[in-house]
Amino acid sequence: MSFSQLRQDVYSRNAPDDCCEQKFCISTVIFHIYRYKRCSFCQNVAQLIRILQTGIMVSLRYISLLLCSLSTIVMAKVPSIKLSSGYEMPVVGLGTWQLAPNDADKAITAALESGYRHIDTAFIYANEEAIGKSLKKWFDKGGKREDLFITTKLSPISNRASDVEKYMKLSLERLNLQYVDMFLIHVPMSFVKDPNKEAPAMNEDGSIVLDKTNDLVATWKEMEKQVKAGRTRSIGLSNFNESQIQRIVGSAEIQPSNLQVELHAYMQQKPLRELCKKHNIAVTAYSTLGSPGASPDKKTDASKALPQLLKNPQVTKIAESHKKTPAQVLLRHAVQSGVIVIPKSTNAARIKANIDLFDFELSDQEMKTMESLDRGESGRIFNFLVFKGVENHPEYPYTSQIPKKSS
Repeated sequence: MSFSQLRQDVYSRNAPDDCCEQKFCISTVIFHIYRYKRCSFCQNVAQLIRILQTGIMVSLRYISLLLCSLSTIVMAKVPSIKLSSGYEMPVVGLGTWQLAPNDADKAITAALESGYRHIDTAFIYANEEAIGKSLKKWFDKGGKREDLFITTKLSPISNRASDVEKYMKLSLERLNLQYVDMFLIHVPMSFVKDPNKEAPAMNEDGSIVLDKTNDLVATWKEMEKQVKAGRTRSIGLSNFNESQIQRIVGSAEIQPSNLQVELHAYMQQKPLRELCKKHNIAVTAYSTLGSPGASPDKKTDASKALPQLLKNPQVTKIAESHKKTPAQVLLRHAVQSGVIVIPKSTNAARIKANIDLFDFELSDQEMKTMESLDRGESGRIFNFLVFKGVENHPEYPYTSQIPKKSS
């Protein structure tokens, strides 16, 4: 029976006077279906409801499929940068430095459900295995490997040509992946490995045993072999200075497609970004929010003297005008400047907020205000001097950070 016929049945008054023809609403209809068993109108409505019930069940299946595809829709809102390797790298990823293995599943799950498709980790973070287990859960639920962008890094204890392949394979084993999307040399320095564990060897005075023989160009040649072997799609650098980058660029068969460095409003790395732009190297920023969770002993004295980025009055003022958080403004500033960001959090709400950057834009004046916060090297948070003796390595990248000895 069609709906128009059903309406005609009402108009023909085939039901008692107090039946649902007088007030045709769904609640009244359902009530009278049970009250008037022999009412032809109510019988017709009952039949229609049975038909609708079947239709609703089918519709629910389609709704379920639609909900399953929402993550793809969310992902589409996150722009990507095309790398020199030809692959696309999402401009927002989840950072995992200091992410404890016990928190990894919660953080990775929250990130993937919020639309993240870029995860950044490293061998030295000691959480690759936990991240691999979380990724497997996602794959088992129907997630596709090709939708993800996974970055990991060559540890300083393996930063030598002879160890690249071994540690590339070890990272893949821990992540339970056939390949990663980006493999970075984590730092230009090389440390001697402790024979009993995956950590740097230490001298009696607490300083790190340095391997001063490492050849960055030779290491890079082995990185290139990992691309050719299909273990990584792209390769890059992390924490390298300008002269070190130029040395690699000048000798590379496969050019670095990414540089990951500390970059935030207090240290915007403009000369380094210009160099990377010249050589088509995408820049990824860590510590974009000022690393509020890092212990003070890891931070430079100069950075500790600056106001916290998340509480900077100029940042909070811009945030209020857009009804956004200070974190979102800091991240938006970086992304709007062409920089990839990898904020770290274990809080599901903050993880979601950190990717919610594409429904607002900073004005030209607001961008100038953010740029005025730049302190250059004085704004650096991490100089690695927490590793005792590291400044004595010939490849230590931040020579201006070395304290001057008193005469």
